[in-house]
Amino acid sequence: MKTRTSRRRFLGVGLAGLAAGWTTRKARAAEVPERAETEKTLRAGAAMVDVTPQKFPVIVNGGVAERTADRAIDPLNVRCLVLDDGTGPIAIATVDNCMVPRALLDQAKELARQATGIATERMSISATHTHSAPSVVGCLGSDCDEDYAALLPGRIAAAIEAAQKNLAPARIGWAMGEDPTNVFCRRFLMKPGTALTNRFSDKRDDRAQMNPGYLNPNAVQPTGRPDPQVAVLSVQTPEGRPIALLSNYSTHYVGSPAVSADYFAVFATRIGQLLGAGDGSPPFVGMMSNGTSGDANCCNFPEAPRRFDRFTVAEDVAQAALKAYKTIRHHDRVPIAMRQKLLELNVRMPTEKEVAEAKEFMKTFAGRKPRNWIEVYARETVLLDAMPPTRELKLQAIRIGSLGITAIPNEVFSATGLAIKAASPLKPTFNISLANGGEGYLAPPDQHELGGYTTWRARTSCLEVDAEPKIRAAVLGLLESVADHDSISRSAVRPGASRP
Repeated sequence: MKTRTSRRRFLGVGLAGLAAGWTTRKARAAEVPERAETEKTLRAGAAMVDVTPQKFPVIVNGGVAERTADRAIDPLNVRCLVLDDGTGPIAIATVDNCMVPRALLDQAKELARQATGIATERMSISATHTHSAPSVVGCLGSDCDEDYAALLPGRIAAAIEAAQKNLAPARIGWAMGEDPTNVFCRRFLMKPGTALTNRFSDKRDDRAQMNPGYLNPNAVQPTGRPDPQVAVLSVQTPEGRPIALLSNYSTHYVGSPAVSADYFAVFATRIGQLLGAGDGSPPFVGMMSNGTSGDANCCNFPEAPRRFDRFTVAEDVAQAALKAYKTIRHHDRVPIAMRQKLLELNVRMPTEKEVAEAKEFMKTFAGRKPRNWIEVYARETVLLDAMPPTRELKLQAIRIGSLGITAIPNEVFSATGLAIKAASPLKPTFNISLANGGEGYLAPPDQHELGGYTTWRARTSCLEVDAEPKIRAAVLGLLESVADHDSISRSAVRPGASRP
C-alpha cells in the first residue's frame, strides 16, 4: 500500500504517462449541465471493456505467498453502468480484480472525468475480489505487478466513457432475492488454546480462527451471521429490452486457476442468458459486486464438504437474482443522488520492539519473498512501520429511487452490512465492498477481541479497532443525506409499463 506522498507521485506520473493516449479527446471544462425539468426522465448506458493481461507471466495476489500465472483461463473486464435522472450522471463500475488501491482508482476517475465531464465524486468503482487476477497492490506475500497496474487506469476510464456514450432513455427497478446455499461464516470461535496465533500480531491470545476445516471438533461456533441476500438493480429500454443488471452477493469468492474473473463473471454472463438479453446493440452488461464478505465464504465447516465451483455458485446466485427480477416493477423516472465523504482513521502501528524483532527474523529469508505466515507477518510489520500512522478513506452513498447503496473501501463483515441495512432510511439497501480503494479488513471491535487472521496487523488489516463503528456511522449519515424522504413520491418515482 502506498503512502500519501507516493500516492500523489503515482497519480502525477501515471497521468503524465497516459496523457498521450487521451490528447485526441477534448476535456470538458465544466460538469455535465443539468437538463430542463421536462427532460428529467431516466437515461442509462452500460459498457464492458476487456482488461485481460496481454503480457505474461503476471503476479497474482490473494494468497499467503506470491504466485504467478502464464495464461488467462477466462477474460477479465471492467463493467460500467451510467445513470442520469436529469440532474447529472453517476457511474458505477466493477473491476475483475482482488483489490485496487485508491491511488490507481483516483487516476482512472480523473481520466474518465476529462473524457466525460462526470464529476469524480459521482463515480464509484469497486473490485469484485477474485483471487485469480493480476496484483495491482502489495498484499501479504505478493508485490504489485507494475506493468499491469499501469494498464488498468486507462481501461477503467474507457469503460466509463463508453457507458456514457451509450446513454439512452431507460427504465429501472430493484428487488432483493436470497441464496443461503453459498454463503457461510468462515470465522469460528475455537476451544481455548486451539486457534492459530501470529507472533507478529498485536494480539497473542486468539480465540477465533478463519477456515478451521470441516468438522473440526475444536470449532465451537461461528463468530457471525452471513447475509444471504442477492440484490438486483435492473435497467431496461422503455420497450423492456435488458440493458444492464447490477447484482450484489456476500460470498468471498469461489476459486479458480489464475488468471480468472471467478464466479463474478460467470454470473454476469449467465444472468444475461436467463433474461434472454440476446445480441442487442449496445450489448447487455451483467455486473456482480462484492457484498459484505469479510467473514464469509462458500464453505459450511460444521458439515461435511460439498461439491461446488464457480459455475455452480454462479448458477445458484443467478437463479436467485432471476426470481427477484420477476417481481420488479420498472420506473421511467426516479430520483438519483450520490454523496461522498473522506474519513481519516488511525493505523495500528507496531512498536519499536516488534519492528526490531521482525527485522531480525527477516534475516532468515533474506534475498527472497516470504513463503509462510510467520515470514509474511514479519515483513508486514516492517512495511507498516514505514507507512503513515493514518489513512484517509473515501466513503459513498447512492440513492436510486427508494434503493440505497453504500460503498466502502474495505472487506466488510456481515454484521456491519446487516446493521447498515437495518438502520438505513432507504429500503432496501445493500453495500458494495472494496469500492474506491482497498483498505483491508474491517473487523468490528468485538471481532478484534477474538483475534484471528482477519484482525492480524498487516497492510490488509491495519485500521484502528474503532474503525468499523466510525465508518458505519459515516455511511449511515451519507444515506440520510441522500434519502430526502419528501422526494420519494409518486411524482418522483413514476412506474413505466407494468410488465417486469
